[in-house]
Order: sequence, then C-alpha cells, then structure tokens
Amino acid sequence: MAQAANAFATNDAIGIREDLSDVIYNVDPTSTPFFQMASKNKATNTLHEWQTDTLTAASSANQVVEGNDPTIATTSPTVRLSNYCEIPEKTARITETQESVKKAGRNNEMAYQVVKRTKELRRDIESSLLSNKAKNAGSDIVARQLASVLSWINTNTSAGATGADPTGDGTDARTDGTQRALTEDLFKTVLAACWDQGGEPDCAMVGSFNKQKMSGFTGSSTRFDKGEDQKLYAAIDVYVSDFGHVKIIPNRFMRARDCLIIQKDMWAISFLRPVKNRELAQTGDHESRLINAELTLEARNEQASGIVADLTTS
Repeated sequence: MAQAANAFATNDAIGIREDLSDVIYNVDPTSTPFFQMASKNKATNTLHEWQTDTLTAASSANQVVEGNDPTIATTSPTVRLSNYCEIPEKTARITETQESVKKAGRNNEMAYQVVKRTKELRRDIESSLLSNKAKNAGSDIVARQLASVLSWINTNTSAGATGADPTGDGTDARTDGTQRALTEDLFKTVLAACWDQGGEPDCAMVGSFNKQKMSGFTGSSTRFDKGEDQKLYAAIDVYVSDFGHVKIIPNRFMRARDCLIIQKDMWAISFLRPVKNRELAQTGDHESRLINAELTLEARNEQASGIVADLTTS
C-alpha cells in the first residue's frame, strides 16, 4: 500500500535523535585459569631463584649388623634454579576533547580504556606463561623473557615422533613433534608417571578440541543419562584416576596441541612489581596511562607435573 499523500515520514525528517544503546557488548574471553590457580610469590631481583632437592631411592636392603661402625653417606647439594622477570605492558592515550564529550556506554573514557587494557594484559600474561619459550636475560635492546611452563617439564612427558623434551631448567624450549590424537591411555600413562615421581597432579589443562576429546574418555564405567530431566550429559569435568581427582580445565590461551597435567602448588607466579596503572607526563592536549607489571614463573618442581604433547587440534 502506498504512503498517504503529504505524510511527513522519518526518512524526510531532520533532527531525529539517534538510538544508541548505553551498553557496550564484548564477548572476548578474560578467564585465565593458570594465572588464577598458580601460587603468588614475591621476587626481589630480575633474576628470581629457588631450590629443589630429592631423597635417595628407597631400599629394602637397609640393614646393618649389631655394633656396626657406620659408613657416612655422601651428602648431595640442592639444585638451584632460576627464571627471569619479564615486563608486559599496555598503554592508553585519550584526547581531552574525547574525555569532555558526552559518550554512550561509559562516562569516563580513560577509566573504560584502563579496565580494558588491564584485562588484555592479564590475557597476555596467561599466554606467555603457557607458551613454548626459554628464558632470556635480555639486554639494552632485547626484552627479558621468562621461561614458560613448557620449557620446564621434561620428566613426565609423552611426545609425538621427532618431538624432543627441553633440558628442564628453562634454558631451552621443547621441540614439537608429529601430532597424534589424544587418547585416555596417553593421559593415564603420564598421570601415572607423575605419581611415580612423587607428584599429585590435581588438574589437566587443554584447549577446546582436546577438552571434547577428554569428555569422550570412558574409564572403567558405562555412561548413563537421566531420562527424566531431558538432558544429555556429554562432558567430563573431573577425571577420577587411580592417583586422585584431576579437574579438567579448558584454557583459551594455551597451545591447542598440548595437554598439561599440573600439580597446582608446584607452580608460582613471582612478582617483582605487581600490575600497576600509572599516569604518564602530559606532553600535549591528551592524557596517557601505562599499565604494566614485572613477573616470572617459578617451577617449584617439574617432576610433579607432566605433558601429553603434539596432539591433533581438529
């Protein structure tokens, strides 16, 4: 039907106010599971150090005769390990005009940008901790770099063909190998190896594809679904193993080809400087902020954790 004659419509009008929602929608993920679960510690130097130790192997032949004159055993020193602190940063700069105009979704532009950049910084830290990189002392032109989780784990590992473990002291990264599918047997083998070394892993961390793979593990049980609530239960959030409960945690910021088996209290994030938001000197008609931190990863004893590496991701 045609529009009535001389009807004044919106497409003819001037001065209609805009209809802009006063909410800003953002679905980018901000969950950082490893950062959240790791212990927090204090560093006092750009090179952070700690020590590990071991006991002698258990022996069933430790008996001596009555009146024995003992032989003094050799004393083994502790192992001294270290990691460098790195400095992640984010910045924001807002003109005085932008701060003065009326805005939708936020009143203060700089406050909004600082919150946004802080979330981005935390995501960067998570990605750095779970990447595959060795420590670097840095220089006047090269940034210091921490050794990530993957450069420490070398005792309890399962790798694809041509894959190679790092030395285990943070000085080198692992060598990626031929990818293969994650299976329950691979997972159980590394889990058992962790326990044999004295570890008690309490979580496994994987990407989305291998989280679904793990939800297909059957263990020694037959799955049943509750028909009365009309729900299909297709996920495994906790794997009850022979060596304890292991929480299965999906992580968006780790490498999708890795399955990390972690004892949480054997990892710590040590801060030389905590996350801080500071105002920079004003050099013009604008306001600038710097958000940064200085931190490193403390691998308290890598033998408590493990990795099933070189997994397919699709």
